Amino acid sequence: MSQIVNILEEKCPKCAEGKVFATKGNIFLLRMPKMNEKCSCCGHKFEKETGYFFGSMYVSYAMAVAEMVGAFLIMQFFVKGFAPMITIIAILAVLLSTFNFRISRMLWIYMFDGPGRTL
Repeated sequence: MSQIVNILEEKCPKCAEGKVFATKGNIFLLRMPKMNEKCSCCGHKFEKETGYFFGSMYVSYAMAVAEMVGAFLIMQFFVKGFAPMITIIAILAVLLSTFNFRISRMLWIYMFDGPGRTL
């Protein structure tokens, strides 16, 4: 349970104290989240090699699809018409993009470099 909390709070996978992201990003200002290179507490390097987070794109894609399907199923009861539903889903996907970016990278870090793992 503590790992889930650490993922949501974006804490270092080794010491669970330092922050992985320097900024959270802002979709309205067209700013993507910025990662710290190393943990400020333990010095753990987050990106092991070039392309380390390539696989996190698939995690982000799966999260976005799950969010859109969930939104579609909920909106079937409240929104009439296909065009308004697609518009709302598209807006939702854009608004959640920075959240998906951060959480998918955190899941990737914890899957492959989490507590108890050495690379």
